[in-house]
Amino acid sequence: MKSVLEYKDYHRFMQDYYDERKRLGAFSWREFCKSAGFTSPNFLKLVCMGQSKLSKVKVGDVAKAMGLSGFEEDYFREMVVFGNAEKDDVKKTALLEMQRIALEHKVRVVDSDAFQYYESWKYPVLRELVPMMPGATPRDIADECKEHVTAEEVRDVLNFLVKAGFLKKDGEKVYSQTEQTVIGSPEALPIAIRAMHKEMANMAARAVDRYSANERHFTGVTLGVNQEAYERIAKELDACCRRVLSIANEYKDQDQVCRINFQFFPVTDKIIGGHHA
Repeated sequence: MKSVLEYKDYHRFMQDYYDERKRLGAFSWREFCKSAGFTSPNFLKLVCMGQSKLSKVKVGDVAKAMGLSGFEEDYFREMVVFGNAEKDDVKKTALLEMQRIALEHKVRVVDSDAFQYYESWKYPVLRELVPMMPGATPRDIADECKEHVTAEEVRDVLNFLVKAGFLKKDGEKVYSQTEQTVIGSPEALPIAIRAMHKEMANMAARAVDRYSANERHFTGVTLGVNQEAYERIAKELDACCRRVLSIANEYKDQDQVCRINFQFFPVTDKIIGGHHA
């Protein structure tokens, strides 16, 4: 079985633990629950199925029942906090602590760099822009950005992008991307990218007045949907985004950085039988 440090979902870890014990010999949910101090013989099964949550009070008992101690127990505690948290700041704190524990014990599990990369437009924009400007100084790069950024900020962003592996330095003031597109762990990104969505939406609002109609392309439609239509449209937008990336990647002579926002959201409550749901 994999180390607990290689997991991000405590439900999955507990299920894998149970499956491994079951494979090695006689083991039941009743025995698992009893060893962790639960009177219900199926409670931990419900936890693994996502139908119940593991409370902070019982985390230590469950960890000991699975033979976890020291930093492994600490990691498991943070994983439970992360999995149960509803607020982004709580999730982020737990995820970063998981990262710290994992790195301290030579295992990289979660992509904490995603938090910094998506906290400002500067990181993704400069990652695209800098390879187009070999030999440019931070001041030159800053001058090409429509949003305000200082030369010092450009220098700091470049240092981070290289250190985190988003860019590689090919020579004096010459950079290239390490990957065509940037992705992060599915656990980290939903938290990290929320602030980016807000920032890019504000930039789009400013673009309405900043650029003439032939320099930008804005379109939108207001429509009625049901849940099935909503899900189909959301998938279509995701597919469109992938096709757009594919088109952009066909060209090697890029000379400008642009941003596309897909925004599809409710503007009314749900109506069922003519009444508010």
